[in-house]
Amino acid sequence: MDQLAVGICGLGTVGAGVFNLLEKNAEEIARKTGARIRIAQVGCRRDNPHCDLTNIAVSRDIYALVNNPEIDVIIELIGGTDDALTLVKQAIANKKHVVTANKALIALHGAELFQLADEAGVSLKYEAAIAGGIPVVKAIREGLAGNKVEFLAGIINGTTNFILTEMETAGDRSFADVLKEAQDLGYAEADPTFDIEGVDAAHKLTLLASMAFGMALNFGAVYLEGISKITVQDIKYAEEIGFKIKHLGIARQTAKGVELRVHPTLIEKSAMLAQVNGVMNAVMVISDAAGETMYYGAGAGAGPTASSVVADVVDILRAAGDAQIENAGFVLGAIQDLPVTNISAIESAYYLRLNALDKPGVMAQISTILSQHNISIETLIQKDLHKGEVPIIIVTDCVLEQAINAAIEELEALHEVVGKLMRIRVATF
Repeated sequence: MDQLAVGICGLGTVGAGVFNLLEKNAEEIARKTGARIRIAQVGCRRDNPHCDLTNIAVSRDIYALVNNPEIDVIIELIGGTDDALTLVKQAIANKKHVVTANKALIALHGAELFQLADEAGVSLKYEAAIAGGIPVVKAIREGLAGNKVEFLAGIINGTTNFILTEMETAGDRSFADVLKEAQDLGYAEADPTFDIEGVDAAHKLTLLASMAFGMALNFGAVYLEGISKITVQDIKYAEEIGFKIKHLGIARQTAKGVELRVHPTLIEKSAMLAQVNGVMNAVMVISDAAGETMYYGAGAGAGPTASSVVADVVDILRAAGDAQIENAGFVLGAIQDLPVTNISAIESAYYLRLNALDKPGVMAQISTILSQHNISIETLIQKDLHKGEVPIIIVTDCVLEQAINAAIEELEALHEVVGKLMRIRVATF
């Protein structure tokens, strides 16, 4: 194959990034592949002023691209899961390869789409769907192909990482204040729910776990917990005892099943993931032969995301449109419906913060309740603020979540404990 014709569906921020990268680096790509990638057609609702479409066929009907016999690869960048699903299914039916940055599409409909692509003998590639410009899909699927992946953890949403970083560095800014700044800067949507409540990260974790463990895509089984309840005080107390708070996606394969969870997590300040700040992303993978590896970079934006999209197109070009590269990292027949461990059955250490009345015997009551649930205290700090209430910070040893939940229920029932406890899981790598 000396030329690959692509059709770009969607010319927003990422679509424009892909268009301009293919135009700008055409010679460089040709030097690396021995062939050219030609933009045969663009489908978009309106032209993007940042793209020179002078010599490009443009259609307002995106379905015109999947029916164009000249096009070899459809690049789906329209987003959403309705039109995008129809578009991708029709492209596959027409035996066109598909490259997408649509994490929700793959997380929710990937099993069906992979099967259709396999039957049609085409590739469905999605590097850009997980961590922007970080080539983590290729790292796991190709670089670690000889390994058994045991564990992965990632900062895979730039909005939540930006908010937590700003709250940490400023020291006196509330969650709501920093969220507004993130929206003003374009890092967070007007409705930020998908980001701050962990849905976006859960879509990405679903894809990562499927690639890492050869398990069926199971977005509905991911445990979700957002960052809206994290306070500046929690960040300061965590810092005092040697930790940072990060919003992590975690997947771990154990004898009980696969853990799939997205939640705020205390990690030691010396950990590599603790150094990932602002809108940057990182994924740490632990495998049996390679050990601990980490992949770091920009998790969003026109340039980084376009980089991953174009890399997928180059993979298809290098395969010369013949031998199909496995879409999901495992042969489809080998993908298993692995059991997902309920969050109540995971084992973790925990950070607890509670406010107690400044009275004798309170600590004894707290210690007794924890002891009755076989929960050992690793760290305990009691702050004297001379306000009649005393903040108490406890870090426990590793214990079943159902045990910590039962203990929290009893602690909150104490007359001497004021309000609700803050509970954050603690991870060590």
